[in-house]
Amino acid sequence: MVFQIRGHFLPVFLTFFAVLVISSSALQENSRGKHSGNSNSLSQINSNSVLVALLDSHYTELSELVEKALLLQTLEEAVSKHNITIFAPKNEALERDLDPEFKRFLLEPGNLKSLQNLLLFHMIPTRFESKHWPVELNNPIHHISLCADADDEKIPVIGKNGEKFVGMAKIIKADDIIRPDGIIHGIERVLIPKSVQIDFNTRRSLRSIAAVLPEGAPEVDPRTHRLKKPAPPVEAGAPPVLPIFDAMAPGPSLAPAPAPGPGGHHHHFDGESQVKDFIQTLLHYGGYNEMADILVNLTSLASEMGRLVSEGYVLTVLAPNDEAMAKLTTDQLSEPGAPEQIMYYHLIPEYQTEESMYNSVRRFGKVKYDTLRLPHKVVAEEADGSVKFGQGEGSAYLFDPDIYTDGRISVQGIDGVLFPAEENKPVPKSVPVAKVVSKPRRGKLLEMACTMLGAFGQDCQ
Repeated sequence: MVFQIRGHFLPVFLTFFAVLVISSSALQENSRGKHSGNSNSLSQINSNSVLVALLDSHYTELSELVEKALLLQTLEEAVSKHNITIFAPKNEALERDLDPEFKRFLLEPGNLKSLQNLLLFHMIPTRFESKHWPVELNNPIHHISLCADADDEKIPVIGKNGEKFVGMAKIIKADDIIRPDGIIHGIERVLIPKSVQIDFNTRRSLRSIAAVLPEGAPEVDPRTHRLKKPAPPVEAGAPPVLPIFDAMAPGPSLAPAPAPGPGGHHHHFDGESQVKDFIQTLLHYGGYNEMADILVNLTSLASEMGRLVSEGYVLTVLAPNDEAMAKLTTDQLSEPGAPEQIMYYHLIPEYQTEESMYNSVRRFGKVKYDTLRLPHKVVAEEADGSVKFGQGEGSAYLFDPDIYTDGRISVQGIDGVLFPAEENKPVPKSVPVAKVVSKPRRGKLLEMACTMLGAFGQDCQ
Protein backbone atom coordinates (compact mmCIF):
# COMPACT_ATOMS: atom_id res chain seq x y z
CA MET A 1 0.00 0.00 0.00
CA VAL A 2 2.76 2.26 0.94
CA PHE A 3 4.65 1.32 -2.19
CA GLN A 4 1.63 2.12 -4.28
CA ILE A 5 1.33 5.54 -2.68
CA ARG A 6 5.00 6.15 -3.32
CA GLY A 7 4.51 4.95 -6.85
CA HIS A 8 1.73 7.43 -7.39
CA PHE A 9 3.61 10.37 -5.89
CA LEU A 10 7.04 9.67 -7.37
CA PRO A 11 6.39 11.27 -10.78
CA VAL A 12 4.89 14.33 -9.11
CA PHE A 13 7.89 14.68 -6.80
CA LEU A 14 10.35 14.38 -9.68
CA THR A 15 8.47 17.02 -11.65
CA PHE A 16 8.48 19.43 -8.70
CA PHE A 17 12.21 18.87 -8.15
CA ALA A 18 12.94 19.62 -11.81
CA VAL A 19 11.02 22.89 -11.59
CA LEU A 20 13.07 23.90 -8.53
CA VAL A 21 16.33 23.14 -10.30
CA ILE A 22 15.33 25.15 -13.36
CA SER A 23 14.18 28.15 -11.33
CA SER A 24 17.34 28.18 -9.19
CA SER A 25 19.53 28.04 -12.28
CA ALA A 26 17.57 30.92 -13.76
CA LEU A 27 18.05 32.96 -10.62
CA GLN A 28 21.78 32.23 -10.69
CA GLU A 29 21.96 33.37 -14.30
CA ASN A 30 20.15 36.60 -13.49
CA SER A 31 22.37 37.35 -10.54
CA ARG A 32 25.44 36.45 -12.57
CA GLY A 33 24.27 38.84 -15.27
CA LYS A 34 23.82 41.63 -12.77
CA HIS A 35 27.25 41.08 -11.28
CA SER A 36 28.78 40.97 -14.71
CA GLY A 37 27.06 44.28 -15.52
CA ASN A 38 28.48 45.92 -12.40
CA SER A 39 31.89 44.52 -13.11
CA ASN A 40 31.69 45.89 -16.64
CA SER A 41 30.79 49.36 -15.30
CA LEU A 42 33.66 49.27 -12.83
CA SER A 43 36.03 47.89 -15.41
CA GLN A 44 35.49 51.09 -17.44
CA ILE A 45 37.43 53.10 -14.79
CA ASN A 46 40.85 51.93 -15.85
CA SER A 47 44.32 53.41 -15.83
CA ASN A 48 43.59 55.29 -19.04
CA SER A 49 40.64 57.18 -17.52
CA VAL A 50 40.50 60.94 -17.44
CA LEU A 51 40.06 60.78 -13.65
CA VAL A 52 43.36 58.94 -13.23
CA ALA A 53 44.98 61.43 -15.58
CA LEU A 54 43.60 64.32 -13.49
CA LEU A 55 44.97 62.89 -10.24
CA ASP A 56 48.41 62.34 -11.83
CA SER A 57 48.47 65.66 -13.75
CA HIS A 58 50.12 68.98 -12.95
CA TYR A 59 46.76 70.31 -11.72
CA THR A 60 47.73 69.32 -8.20
CA GLU A 61 45.57 71.88 -6.39
CA LEU A 62 42.42 70.76 -8.22
CA SER A 63 43.15 67.07 -7.68
CA GLU A 64 43.71 67.63 -3.95
CA LEU A 65 40.43 69.48 -3.65
CA VAL A 66 38.61 66.67 -5.50
CA GLU A 67 39.93 64.17 -2.97
CA LYS A 68 39.10 66.43 -0.01
CA ALA A 69 35.58 66.94 -1.36
CA LEU A 70 35.05 63.12 -1.57
CA LEU A 71 34.04 63.36 -5.22
CA LEU A 72 35.94 60.37 -6.66
CA GLN A 73 32.99 57.98 -6.46
CA THR A 74 30.63 60.59 -7.93
CA LEU A 75 32.98 61.22 -10.84
CA GLU A 76 33.49 57.49 -11.42
CA GLU A 77 29.75 57.07 -11.80
CA ALA A 78 29.61 60.02 -14.19
CA VAL A 79 32.48 58.68 -16.31
CA SER A 80 30.86 55.23 -16.44
CA LYS A 81 27.77 56.78 -18.04
CA HIS A 82 29.25 59.33 -20.48
CA ASN A 83 32.31 61.34 -21.42
CA ILE A 84 33.08 64.42 -19.34
CA THR A 85 34.98 67.63 -19.98
CA ILE A 86 36.92 69.20 -17.11
CA PHE A 87 37.88 72.88 -17.05
CA ALA A 88 40.85 72.76 -14.68
CA PRO A 89 42.03 76.05 -13.08
CA LYS A 90 45.78 76.48 -12.88
CA ASN A 91 47.42 75.95 -9.51
CA GLU A 92 48.04 79.67 -8.95
CA ALA A 93 44.32 80.40 -9.37
CA LEU A 94 43.45 78.07 -6.50
CA GLU A 95 46.50 78.75 -4.35
CA ARG A 96 47.29 82.48 -4.55
CA ASP A 97 44.66 84.23 -6.66
CA LEU A 98 41.69 82.92 -4.69
CA ASP A 99 40.45 85.16 -1.90
CA PRO A 100 41.89 83.78 1.40
CA GLU A 101 38.60 84.24 3.22
CA PHE A 102 36.71 82.44 0.45
CA LYS A 103 39.24 79.62 0.46
CA ARG A 104 38.90 79.20 4.24
CA PHE A 105 35.16 79.07 3.75
CA LEU A 106 35.47 76.25 1.20
CA LEU A 107 37.81 74.18 3.36
CA GLU A 108 35.67 74.33 6.51
CA PRO A 109 34.13 70.91 7.26
CA GLY A 110 30.63 72.38 7.47
CA ASN A 111 30.89 73.76 3.91
CA LEU A 112 31.67 70.47 2.14
CA LYS A 113 28.59 70.81 -0.06
CA SER A 114 29.74 74.23 -1.29
CA LEU A 115 33.17 72.83 -2.16
CA GLN A 116 31.60 69.96 -4.07
CA ASN A 117 29.32 72.32 -6.00
CA LEU A 118 32.27 74.55 -6.89
CA LEU A 119 34.31 71.64 -8.28
CA LEU A 120 31.42 70.01 -10.12
CA PHE A 121 30.65 73.35 -11.76
CA HIS A 122 33.96 72.97 -13.65
CA MET A 123 32.78 69.73 -15.32
CA ILE A 124 30.20 69.14 -18.04
CA PRO A 125 28.72 65.73 -18.98
CA THR A 126 29.87 65.77 -22.60
CA ARG A 127 33.05 65.65 -24.60
CA PHE A 128 33.88 69.15 -25.80
CA GLU A 129 37.15 69.51 -27.71
CA SER A 130 38.82 72.69 -28.92
CA LYS A 131 37.59 72.11 -32.46
CA HIS A 132 34.01 72.47 -31.18
CA TRP A 133 34.65 75.97 -29.82
CA PRO A 134 32.53 78.77 -31.32
CA VAL A 135 34.47 81.33 -33.29
CA GLU A 136 32.17 84.32 -32.94
CA LEU A 137 31.31 86.10 -29.71
CA ASN A 138 27.63 86.33 -30.60
CA ASN A 139 27.18 82.56 -30.79
CA PRO A 140 28.09 81.17 -27.36
CA ILE A 141 27.36 77.58 -26.46
CA HIS A 142 25.82 76.94 -23.03
CA HIS A 143 26.46 73.66 -21.22
CA ILE A 144 24.91 72.16 -18.11
CA SER A 145 27.48 71.30 -15.47
CA LEU A 146 27.62 68.29 -13.13
CA CYS A 147 26.64 70.62 -10.26
CA ALA A 148 23.07 69.61 -9.39
CA ASP A 149 22.55 72.70 -7.21
CA ALA A 150 23.39 75.09 -10.04
CA ASP A 151 19.71 75.05 -11.09
CA ASP A 152 19.44 76.71 -14.49
CA GLU A 153 22.92 78.26 -14.39
CA LYS A 154 24.85 77.04 -17.40
CA ILE A 155 28.48 77.43 -18.42
CA PRO A 156 28.88 79.63 -21.52
CA VAL A 157 31.62 78.64 -23.94
CA ILE A 158 32.72 81.68 -25.97
CA GLY A 159 35.17 82.49 -28.72
CA LYS A 160 36.56 86.04 -28.88
CA ASN A 161 39.33 87.51 -31.06
CA GLY A 162 40.79 84.09 -31.74
CA GLU A 163 40.89 83.17 -28.05
CA LYS A 164 38.73 80.68 -26.18
CA PHE A 165 36.79 81.46 -23.02
CA VAL A 166 34.60 79.50 -20.65
CA GLY A 167 32.53 81.97 -18.69
CA MET A 168 34.96 84.73 -17.62
CA ALA A 169 37.96 82.39 -17.59
CA LYS A 170 40.38 82.29 -20.48
CA ILE A 171 41.50 78.93 -21.84
CA ILE A 172 45.27 78.75 -21.42
CA LYS A 173 45.77 75.10 -22.45
CA ALA A 174 43.12 73.69 -24.78
CA ASP A 175 43.01 69.87 -25.07
CA ASP A 176 45.68 69.65 -22.41
CA ILE A 177 44.83 66.05 -21.47
CA ILE A 178 42.89 63.76 -23.81
CA ARG A 179 41.56 60.36 -22.77
CA PRO A 180 38.93 58.04 -24.25
CA ASP A 181 36.38 58.94 -21.58
CA GLY A 182 37.05 62.65 -21.27
CA ILE A 183 39.18 65.70 -21.90
CA ILE A 184 40.78 68.40 -19.71
CA HIS A 185 41.22 72.07 -20.66
CA GLY A 186 43.40 74.41 -18.55
CA ILE A 187 41.82 77.74 -17.53
CA GLU A 188 43.34 80.79 -15.84
CA ARG A 189 40.79 81.39 -13.07
CA VAL A 190 38.16 79.67 -10.94
CA LEU A 191 34.51 79.45 -12.00
CA ILE A 192 32.21 80.23 -9.07
CA PRO A 193 28.53 79.30 -9.32
CA LYS A 194 25.92 81.66 -7.91
CA SER A 195 24.78 79.12 -5.32
CA VAL A 196 28.26 78.97 -3.76
CA GLN A 197 28.58 82.75 -3.85
CA ILE A 198 25.24 83.10 -2.06
CA ASP A 199 26.30 80.60 0.62
CA PHE A 200 29.56 82.46 1.17
CA ASN A 201 27.89 85.86 1.45
CA THR A 202 25.31 84.46 3.87
CA ARG A 203 27.98 82.96 6.13
CA ARG A 204 30.05 86.13 6.02
CA SER A 205 27.12 88.36 6.92
CA LEU A 206 26.17 86.09 9.82
CA ARG A 207 29.75 86.12 11.08
CA SER A 208 29.86 89.92 11.01
CA ILE A 209 26.85 90.25 13.31
CA ALA A 210 28.24 91.13 16.73
CA ALA A 211 26.80 89.74 19.93
CA VAL A 212 24.65 92.02 22.04
CA LEU A 213 26.82 93.68 24.66
CA PRO A 214 25.53 93.37 28.22
CA GLU A 215 24.49 96.59 29.89
CA GLY A 216 26.67 97.45 32.85
CA ALA A 217 26.40 100.03 35.57
CA PRO A 218 25.37 103.55 34.53
CA GLU A 219 28.25 105.89 33.69
CA VAL A 220 28.71 109.19 35.47
CA ASP A 221 30.00 112.25 33.64
CA PRO A 222 33.04 113.46 35.66
CA ARG A 223 32.46 117.05 34.55
CA THR A 224 28.81 117.35 35.63
CA HIS A 225 28.59 114.44 38.11
CA ARG A 226 25.37 113.38 36.45
CA LEU A 227 24.37 110.18 34.73
CA LYS A 228 25.46 110.07 31.13
CA LYS A 229 22.65 109.90 28.64
CA PRO A 230 23.04 107.30 25.91
CA ALA A 231 24.67 108.89 22.91
CA PRO A 232 22.66 108.89 19.68
CA PRO A 233 23.86 106.43 17.04
CA VAL A 234 26.67 107.81 14.89
CA GLU A 235 27.45 106.50 11.44
CA ALA A 236 30.89 105.09 10.77
CA GLY A 237 33.30 107.81 9.69
CA ALA A 238 31.04 110.66 10.79
CA PRO A 239 32.73 113.72 12.35
CA PRO A 240 32.83 113.78 16.15
CA VAL A 241 29.95 115.38 18.02
CA LEU A 242 32.04 117.07 20.71
CA PRO A 243 34.65 119.74 19.92
CA ILE A 244 38.27 118.69 19.82
CA PHE A 245 39.08 120.55 23.04
CA ASP A 246 36.81 118.18 24.99
CA ALA A 247 38.68 115.19 23.60
CA MET A 248 42.17 116.34 24.51
CA ALA A 249 44.07 114.81 27.40
CA PRO A 250 43.67 116.58 30.75
CA GLY A 251 46.17 119.35 31.29
CA PRO A 252 46.54 122.96 32.34
CA SER A 253 43.80 125.16 30.86
CA LEU A 254 42.43 122.16 28.95
CA ALA A 255 39.30 120.02 29.20
CA PRO A 256 39.42 117.80 32.29
CA ALA A 257 38.17 114.59 30.66
CA PRO A 258 38.52 112.95 27.23
CA ALA A 259 35.50 112.41 25.02
CA PRO A 260 34.71 109.21 23.12
CA GLY A 261 35.16 108.95 19.36
CA PRO A 262 32.44 108.26 16.80
CA GLY A 263 32.62 104.52 17.26
CA GLY A 264 33.61 104.05 20.88
CA HIS A 265 36.72 101.96 21.14
CA HIS A 266 36.27 100.69 17.56
CA HIS A 267 38.00 103.54 15.74
CA HIS A 268 37.25 104.10 12.09
CA PHE A 269 40.54 105.97 11.46
CA ASP A 270 44.03 104.66 12.09
CA GLY A 271 45.39 107.84 13.66
CA GLU A 272 48.54 106.22 15.02
CA SER A 273 49.65 105.12 11.55
CA GLN A 274 48.79 108.51 10.05
CA VAL A 275 50.81 110.39 12.68
CA LYS A 276 53.69 107.98 12.18
CA ASP A 277 53.51 108.59 8.43
CA PHE A 278 53.62 112.37 8.73
CA ILE A 279 56.56 112.24 11.20
CA GLN A 280 58.45 109.96 8.82
CA THR A 281 57.64 112.44 6.05
CA LEU A 282 59.10 115.28 8.12
CA LEU A 283 62.32 113.34 8.66
CA HIS A 284 62.67 112.39 5.00
CA TYR A 285 61.73 115.90 3.85
CA GLY A 286 64.67 117.34 5.77
CA GLY A 287 64.96 120.43 7.93
CA TYR A 288 62.28 119.47 10.47
CA ASN A 289 64.12 117.06 12.74
CA GLU A 290 63.73 119.26 15.84
CA MET A 291 59.97 119.40 15.39
CA ALA A 292 59.76 115.61 15.07
CA ASP A 293 62.00 115.17 18.11
CA ILE A 294 59.75 117.35 20.27
CA LEU A 295 56.59 115.53 19.16
CA VAL A 296 57.99 112.05 19.76
CA ASN A 297 60.71 112.26 22.44
CA LEU A 298 60.38 115.49 24.40
CA THR A 299 56.58 115.29 24.70
CA SER A 300 53.81 112.74 24.20
CA LEU A 301 52.02 114.89 21.64
CA ALA A 302 52.48 112.33 18.84
CA SER A 303 50.44 109.77 20.79
CA GLU A 304 47.80 112.35 21.66
CA MET A 305 47.52 113.46 18.04
CA GLY A 306 47.13 109.85 16.94
CA ARG A 307 44.31 109.33 19.43
CA LEU A 308 42.51 112.49 18.29
CA VAL A 309 42.73 111.50 14.62
CA SER A 310 41.51 107.99 15.47
CA GLU A 311 38.45 109.51 17.10
CA GLY A 312 37.57 111.41 13.92
CA TYR A 313 39.21 114.81 14.45
CA VAL A 314 41.39 116.61 11.90
CA LEU A 315 44.54 118.66 12.48
CA THR A 316 46.71 121.16 10.67
CA VAL A 317 50.29 121.36 11.94
CA LEU A 318 52.31 124.54 11.49
CA ALA A 319 55.79 123.05 11.67
CA PRO A 320 58.74 125.41 12.37
CA ASN A 321 61.90 124.37 10.58
CA ASP A 322 65.17 123.54 12.35
CA GLU A 323 66.59 127.02 11.82
CA ALA A 324 63.62 128.56 13.61
CA MET A 325 63.69 126.00 16.42
CA ALA A 326 67.37 126.69 17.01
CA LYS A 327 66.49 130.27 18.07
CA LEU A 328 64.54 129.02 21.08
CA THR A 329 66.37 129.64 24.33
CA THR A 330 66.87 127.15 27.10
CA ASP A 331 64.61 129.17 29.38
CA GLN A 332 61.74 128.91 26.89
CA LEU A 333 61.93 125.11 26.84
CA SER A 334 62.97 124.34 30.42
CA GLU A 335 59.81 125.46 32.18
CA PRO A 336 57.36 122.63 32.97
CA GLY A 337 54.85 122.22 30.15
CA ALA A 338 56.55 124.83 27.97
CA PRO A 339 57.25 122.51 24.97
CA GLU A 340 53.64 121.31 25.00
CA GLN A 341 52.27 124.86 25.15
CA ILE A 342 54.50 125.94 22.26
CA MET A 343 53.40 122.99 20.13
CA TYR A 344 49.71 123.40 21.03
CA TYR A 345 49.87 126.91 19.59
CA HIS A 346 51.04 125.37 16.29
CA LEU A 347 48.14 122.87 16.05
CA ILE A 348 44.95 124.06 14.31
CA PRO A 349 41.85 121.85 14.79
CA GLU A 350 40.90 122.21 11.13
CA TYR A 351 42.06 120.65 7.90
CA GLN A 352 43.75 123.42 5.93
CA THR A 353 46.03 123.28 2.92
CA GLU A 354 48.24 125.96 1.46
CA GLU A 355 45.61 126.70 -1.19
CA SER A 356 42.70 126.96 1.26
CA MET A 357 44.60 129.26 3.63
CA TYR A 358 45.90 131.48 0.85
CA ASN A 359 42.42 131.82 -0.65
CA SER A 360 41.05 132.75 2.78
CA VAL A 361 43.57 135.49 3.45
CA ARG A 362 43.19 136.82 -0.09
CA ARG A 363 39.44 137.09 0.37
CA PHE A 364 39.09 138.17 4.00
CA GLY A 365 42.40 139.88 4.71
CA LYS A 366 43.16 138.64 8.21
CA VAL A 367 41.94 135.26 9.35
CA LYS A 368 42.08 133.96 12.93
CA TYR A 369 42.45 130.22 13.38
CA ASP A 370 41.70 128.42 16.63
CA THR A 371 44.59 126.54 18.18
CA LEU A 372 44.78 123.77 20.74
CA ARG A 373 46.25 126.29 23.16
CA LEU A 374 43.07 127.81 24.52
CA PRO A 375 42.00 130.55 24.22
CA HIS A 376 44.74 131.82 21.94
CA LYS A 377 44.29 132.09 18.20
CA VAL A 378 46.85 132.45 15.45
CA VAL A 379 46.38 135.26 12.93
CA ALA A 380 47.06 134.70 9.24
CA GLU A 381 47.28 137.30 6.50
CA GLU A 382 48.64 137.67 2.99
CA ALA A 383 52.18 138.95 2.64
CA ASP A 384 54.50 138.87 -0.37
CA GLY A 385 52.32 136.38 -2.24
CA SER A 386 52.34 133.94 0.65
CA VAL A 387 50.67 133.45 4.03
CA LYS A 388 52.13 135.10 7.11
CA PHE A 389 51.25 133.91 10.60
CA GLY A 390 51.49 136.06 13.68
CA GLN A 391 52.29 139.76 13.92
CA GLY A 392 55.35 141.89 14.37
CA GLU A 393 58.71 140.36 15.15
CA GLY A 394 57.16 137.03 16.15
CA SER A 395 55.64 136.36 12.72
CA ALA A 396 56.45 133.44 10.42
CA TYR A 397 55.90 132.81 6.73
CA LEU A 398 54.52 129.69 5.06
CA PHE A 399 57.86 128.33 3.89
CA ASP A 400 57.27 124.72 2.78
CA PRO A 401 53.60 124.23 1.82
CA ASP A 402 51.78 120.90 1.96
CA ILE A 403 54.63 118.78 3.30
CA TYR A 404 52.06 116.14 4.22
CA THR A 405 48.34 115.98 3.43
CA ASP A 406 46.19 112.86 3.79
CA GLY A 407 42.72 114.26 4.39
CA ARG A 408 43.03 114.02 8.18
CA ILE A 409 46.41 115.64 8.92
CA SER A 410 47.94 118.58 7.07
CA VAL A 411 51.53 119.72 7.72
CA GLN A 412 52.64 123.19 6.62
CA GLY A 413 56.26 124.25 7.09
CA ILE A 414 56.92 127.76 8.49
CA ASP A 415 60.16 129.66 9.05
CA GLY A 416 59.56 130.81 12.61
CA VAL A 417 58.25 129.77 16.01
CA LEU A 418 54.92 131.38 16.87
CA PHE A 419 53.91 132.75 20.25
CA PRO A 420 50.63 134.35 21.36
CA ALA A 421 50.44 138.12 21.00
CA GLU A 422 50.64 138.61 24.78
CA GLU A 423 54.01 136.89 24.92
CA ASN A 424 55.35 138.81 21.94
CA LYS A 425 55.05 142.23 23.64
CA PRO A 426 58.52 143.67 24.23
CA VAL A 427 59.58 144.06 27.81
CA PRO A 428 59.45 147.79 28.62
CA LYS A 429 62.85 149.35 29.19
CA SER A 430 63.54 150.62 32.67
CA VAL A 431 62.87 154.34 32.82
CA PRO A 432 65.72 156.25 34.57
CA VAL A 433 64.48 157.49 37.89
CA ALA A 434 65.29 161.13 38.56
CA LYS A 435 67.22 161.75 41.74
CA VAL A 436 65.09 163.75 44.08
CA VAL A 437 67.11 165.65 46.63
CA SER A 438 65.14 165.96 49.78
CA LYS A 439 65.11 169.36 51.41
CA PRO A 440 67.11 169.56 54.62
CA ARG A 441 65.20 169.90 57.79
CA ARG A 442 65.03 173.33 59.56
CA GLY A 443 67.20 172.27 62.51
CA LYS A 444 69.90 171.26 60.14
CA LEU A 445 69.97 174.71 58.53
CA LEU A 446 70.37 176.47 61.91
CA GLU A 447 73.17 174.16 62.81
CA MET A 448 74.98 174.88 59.58
CA ALA A 449 74.45 178.66 60.03
CA CYS A 450 75.92 178.61 63.54
CA THR A 451 78.92 176.72 62.37
CA MET A 452 79.59 179.21 59.61
CA LEU A 453 79.21 182.22 61.96
CA GLY A 454 81.59 180.67 64.49
CA ALA A 455 84.20 180.13 61.82
CA PHE A 456 83.70 183.74 60.59
CA GLY A 457 84.23 185.17 64.11
CA GLN A 458 87.47 183.30 64.58
CA ASP A 459 88.78 184.68 61.35
CA CYS A 460 87.95 188.23 62.43
CA GLN A 461 90.02 187.92 65.66
